[in-house]
Amino acid sequence: MSTPLLEATNISHSFDYPLFTHINFSIKPAQSIAIVGRSGSGKSTLLHIFSTFMKPNEGNVTLLGKDLYSQSDKAIEALRRYDVGIVFQFHYLFKGMTALENITVATMLSGEQIDHTILKKLKIDHLMEHKTSELSGGEQQRVSIARVLSKKPRIIFADEPTGNLDKETAQLVMDTLLDYTKEMDAGLLLVTHDETIASRCDSTYRLEDKMLKEEV
Repeated sequence: MSTPLLEATNISHSFDYPLFTHINFSIKPAQSIAIVGRSGSGKSTLLHIFSTFMKPNEGNVTLLGKDLYSQSDKAIEALRRYDVGIVFQFHYLFKGMTALENITVATMLSGEQIDHTILKKLKIDHLMEHKTSELSGGEQQRVSIARVLSKKPRIIFADEPTGNLDKETAQLVMDTLLDYTKEMDAGLLLVTHDETIASRCDSTYRLEDKMLKEEV
């Protein structure tokens, strides 16, 4: 039985009010999981806790075999650079650079080579010499996803990765993310409000009433 890439136990968090309590969750290699729930339920906060960006009020997160929030800042930065991929709803590309230069920065930092197969899957291979300002929003989002996948992460966290995309492009992005997950034995955890997108994952969890429950 494979060791989980991510294992969270007894996670609770609150701001001015309790967001969620006593959440237990894990994701294994080659597994894709979606978390759905109404706006304000805490989906993005939970994703941030799982993905190195926010320490929970209570509970433990083990990420890639390491007790995440007992790690040094340097060790967490290394996880982000080499092993963890983060896909946001907004692309955060470097302005003034070409698409290729944006992707090259990530691969140089992680010591990987650009995977041109991913560029073709995302249908952006012909856009590499374009400045980011010359690209549409959907093209920029696909470049940002190629930048993440090209560094060969072992686990991908995606926050509404298709939220600003048309239906056809959203399906193309999901095809690419799910193919990568299976081919590389990686994990994919995505947060979405789109039930159709969520249904493409191996499992769907719903965050409501401060609890995370798997949909049957």
